[in-house]
Order: sequence, then C-alpha cells, then structure tokens
Amino acid sequence: MVRSLLKLLQRRLFWLSLLLLVWLLCSGQAQAGPLTERLAQFPAWSGKPPVQVAQGDLAYPDWMAGTWRMTTALVDLAAPLAPEIVTPGFESNRELLNQAVECQVRFVPAAGGRRFRRQTPEIVSDRAFNGLNLARAYLGDGAVKSVKVDPKNPNRQVTLLKSNPIRGESSVRTLESTVKERATETPAAGTFITSEVFQQVFRGTAQPYLNEVETTTAYRRLAGSGPAIEADQVTAIYLSPQDPDYFKAADQPVALYRYRLEFFPAEG
Repeated sequence: MVRSLLKLLQRRLFWLSLLLLVWLLCSGQAQAGPLTERLAQFPAWSGKPPVQVAQGDLAYPDWMAGTWRMTTALVDLAAPLAPEIVTPGFESNRELLNQAVECQVRFVPAAGGRRFRRQTPEIVSDRAFNGLNLARAYLGDGAVKSVKVDPKNPNRQVTLLKSNPIRGESSVRTLESTVKERATETPAAGTFITSEVFQQVFRGTAQPYLNEVETTTAYRRLAGSGPAIEADQVTAIYLSPQDPDYFKAADQPVALYRYRLEFFPAEG
C-alpha cells in the first residue's frame, strides 16, 4: 500500500516539481562552456553539473522582462541506468510526450530595486505567481491551494496541496523545494543558460518523501512572428540517500526528461 502510494505521489509531484522550480534559480557568475556542452550531450549524462552553493536570486536578461504566455511540452525522456534502475512512473510518463501545457508567467524588476552596478533594477522571476500558475496548469485548479516563497530566502518555495483522505493523506500536504546549488552561462548575445540542483520534501503521508532534482535550461531570444523566446530544458532525477539503490546509482541521474518551452507576449 505504501509503495503504491509513493508511486502515485512521485508521478503527480514529478510534473509539479520539474517546472515549478525553474523559477527559483539563483545568481551566479556567467561563464560559457560546461552547461552548453551538457545540453549537447543529452542523454549521456554521467554526473551532476558544475554548480556552486546558491546565494540570492537570479537576475534574468532584460529581454525576458514582462508577462508571457508560456507553452511547454515533454519531447524526450531517458532512463540511463535501465533496466537495473527505473524510477516509478517513468514508463507511464511516455503517454505525456508532445502534450503541450500552457500557462501565464512573468518576470519583474527585483524588489527593493536591486541593481548591482546597473542603472535599472535587475529582472527576476515572480516566483509565487509563476509557481502557482504552473502547478495549476499541471495538477488542476482544485489541486493546488497556494504557493509561497520564503521572504527571507528566495530559494525556498512551499506549495500547499489539497489532501485526499481516501489515500491516507493528512489534512496538510506540502511540497517544500529548496535550491541548493546553481550555475549560469551567457555563451552568446540573446542566449542565457541556467542550471540548478534542488531538494524536495513532500509531507502529507506517514513518511515524508525526499527527492533531488536538477533543471538545466537554455533560453534563446527569437525574431519573427512566432514565439519571442524558446527554451531547451532538461530535468534530471537523482536518488535520495534513503533509497535502497542510492549507492548503486551514486551521482548518476536515474531519469532524464527533456522539454521544449515557448514564450509569447501576453495579450493585454
């Protein structure tokens, strides 16, 4: 019963967590190279990205400022350690290939006018707004009660989910996600790459469920009548220490999911 419940939770929380925390990226020194190569090497990923301890918020390029209609779709997936290790729900996620999900997101001037040697405030993600819209787009309006960002730590986000007593869930179900490490690159004008490693804790069952996830995303500014921005995003799932296969997998990802994102200016 517990194992089947964990499988169900993993599949549901997978879609929430993979996109929800893309907006929780943090600042870092831009440098070209490793992240670009990492995306080009998909799905041959044998370890974690070259990241540093997360501090502060991420400043996005000015060309990402504004409100956007975003569409995202899973376009590829891989299980590097299969058939020996395959995460629950991996095979069933194939059903979601090429199914677009749409929601509204926005990037705004940093609170307090954060500048760092600039004349104007830096651009950051409106994480609470984006996180709530993404969660509801994937799980449904009734499944998500709220998304809150820790006012003292922009890297920590808590999502309050609706409970289901029939499945043995408590009245309070939360998904706490904390960015621990990240890196950024700006390999060319109009291109911005980010990578983050974050920890997740799901509470609402008899035993909390822990997970570790990496999201590496390359944003590209476009010209023409189509989307204004596109992004290539890969999410890697790593086993947590309480998993019986943790030492067998080491730092290798056990599941990889690749997405295509498109951003269109929001009407009005």
